[in-house]
Amino acid sequence: MPYPERFLIPMREDLTKFGVEETRTPADVDRVLAPGSGSVLMIVNSVCGCAAGKARPAVGMALQNAVKPTRVATVFAGGDEEATAHVREILKDFPPSSPSMALFQDGKPVFMLHRHEIERRDAFQIADVLKQAFERYCTTNV
Repeated sequence: MPYPERFLIPMREDLTKFGVEETRTPADVDRVLAPGSGSVLMIVNSVCGCAAGKARPAVGMALQNAVKPTRVATVFAGGDEEATAHVREILKDFPPSSPSMALFQDGKPVFMLHRHEIERRDAFQIADVLKQAFERYCTTNV
C-alpha cells in the first residue's frame, strides 16, 4: 500500500524544483527511457530520511555540473508503485534499492548508485559521485 500522497508532496518537490520530471506510470517510464533517449538519470526517490534526505539535495548540486544528462526523471518508491516496479524490472540485473539512482544511455543502464553507497556519504560526496558519472557517460552538454 502506498504512503499517503500528502506525506510525499514535499519529498517530490525536493526533486521537481531542480527540473526533475516525475514518471508516475510505467508508460511515463517507457517514454523517458525509450531507445534513443540519450542520457537519463532515473532517481528512485524514497521517504528514507537518512539516505534520501542526502540524495535529493545531491541531485540538485550535481545538476549544476557543465556535463549532465539530457533528462532527469524520478519514480517514488512507496508512492508510484507500478512505475517503481517497472524501473526495477528494467534494472533487474541490479538489486532493488531505494533511494537509488541509475544513469541510462539510450535506454540501457550504464551506472547505478545504490542506497548503501548513498548512506555512507554526505550530499556533497554524493553529488561528486554523480558528477563523475555524468563526465564519464553523458556526452552532451545541456
